[in-house]
Amino acid sequence: MAGNTAVANQVIWPFSQFAADLASGTLPEFSYIVPDVMDDAHNGTPQQADSWLESNVVLPLSQQPAFQTGGDGLLIVDFDEAEDGDTSYGGGHVSPVLWGPVVKAGYRQESSTVYQHQSMLRTMMEALGLPDPPAAAASAPSMSEFFVQK
Repeated sequence: MAGNTAVANQVIWPFSQFAADLASGTLPEFSYIVPDVMDDAHNGTPQQADSWLESNVVLPLSQQPAFQTGGDGLLIVDFDEAEDGDTSYGGGHVSPVLWGPVVKAGYRQESSTVYQHQSMLRTMMEALGLPDPPAAAASAPSMSEFFVQK
């Protein structure tokens, strides 16, 4: 389906739809947000990216029931660029930040488990209750150590 404009137009929405869905209480179970290069800290500053994320995503989500105590909301902010010289485990480090009532507050990884993109996919599928992660995600370690066990 890659390169199919008709399919893309059915599932890819402008960021303005996120705010509209929040306001109307119709936010989907899964949203994937890609900021522009100024707001994702690629061309802009880290402070600019932090400010954009805080005002456009974190503050609005914090008002939603899913992100209140007892809710099941999960925000994953995943930085996937690292030093080119770091090729350990097949590539550079990724640095996710996890937030929501299902995440252990202030938790820092205590295990020596190496998590890569496949683990993130598996973890997202587990959070959504989806079975059978595809390809390498099926055998990747789950990131469950970061979450409050219910």
